[in-house]
Amino acid sequence: MTIIEEFREKIEAGEILDALTLAMSESMELKITTWVSSDSQSLDSEEPPPGYRLRTRINILEGEVENEIGSELIGKEAYAELQQLHLEQVEQSREILLKNLESLQKMMIVLTNTLSELPQSSFRHLQSGEQPIISPSQKE
Repeated sequence: MTIIEEFREKIEAGEILDALTLAMSESMELKITTWVSSDSQSLDSEEPPPGYRLRTRINILEGEVENEIGSELIGKEAYAELQQLHLEQVEQSREILLKNLESLQKMMIVLTNTLSELPQSSFRHLQSGEQPIISPSQKE
């Protein structure tokens, strides 16, 4: 199961805190890989061998950035173009990641504020995983 499927499953099950925790934990690392595939390869196939790819891994939590440059690409005619494409993808990914983290932070604030306004009995139901009983007048 992919992370997005697991996230959706938690949301549908009403496990909002678990879903947000999963999203936050998975958003701390970013991997970008660029390679030229052959006609027989697809994006779903196995990863290209290390010598034939450009890869960047950014760990926001630990402040680490790792770059891998395939030795088979260096000196090739298309290397400069591939490198430029990869750098553009890294920058776009970084911007998307920062926007996603900002959105998650806003959701956490809204959720925290909402939980602080709930009666204690409703909060205990949420912690235990039970569905709180809501009268028809409370639904409106």
